[in-house]
Amino acid sequence: MLRFEDVTLRYDDGPVLAGFDLAVAPGELVVLLGPSGCGKTSLLRLACGLAAPSSGRVVNGFGRTAVVFQEPRLLPWWPALDNVAFALAAQGVTRATARHRARALLDRFGFTDADTRKRPAALSGGMQSRVAIARALVVRPDLVLMDEPFAALDVGLRRDLQDLVRAAVTETGLAALFVTHDVTEAVRLADRLVVLSARPARIVHDERNQPRDEPAAMFRAAAALLDRPVVRAALLAPAAG
Repeated sequence: MLRFEDVTLRYDDGPVLAGFDLAVAPGELVVLLGPSGCGKTSLLRLACGLAAPSSGRVVNGFGRTAVVFQEPRLLPWWPALDNVAFALAAQGVTRATARHRARALLDRFGFTDADTRKRPAALSGGMQSRVAIARALVVRPDLVLMDEPFAALDVGLRRDLQDLVRAAVTETGLAALFVTHDVTEAVRLADRLVVLSARPARIVHDERNQPRDEPAAMFRAAAALLDRPVVRAALLAPAAG
């Protein structure tokens, strides 16, 4: 389990989190919603050890954590296949085995053999995002942290990639902490919806959610969430900084 226990995080311009508590269980996809600048990315940085809390504790009991960033951050000199296989190097996996696992995952993600040999500059934005997700999943994580990974993509590509993430959680039982500004994306993906206030961030709403795929049901659920005054107030708060 991933736990934030009475966490405070302070930067030079003031507190980002104050007395923050959150738990993410195995097999659970938790979506974080909140106004820009409220500290959602900082929470992910704390979760993967890229930042330390000013006080309190972050306990990551998962054995293997992977991160999908807002941008794909692929190595430009390597083809798609090697960008994915490279993630296994730290585990001591042989190059042949790493490439075999990477190829199998990219095949599942719709890549042809020719696509796997293309460098990032020759891939579309959607294909680059697929490579980034494959790079995270190929290490067989039990926790994946995702920071608005589909924000720059069109609706069709976003739905395809959302499906890949949802399937990974359902099929493997991994846990996921997913940051988004898109309420419809949240209700389509989440097992649990967590809404944060403006800085210093605190949880103003936390509910179980049944992921929805049918558009009308999805928009009704998004509207119902926004109809809650505390949620509406938090998501429409002025951007920090």
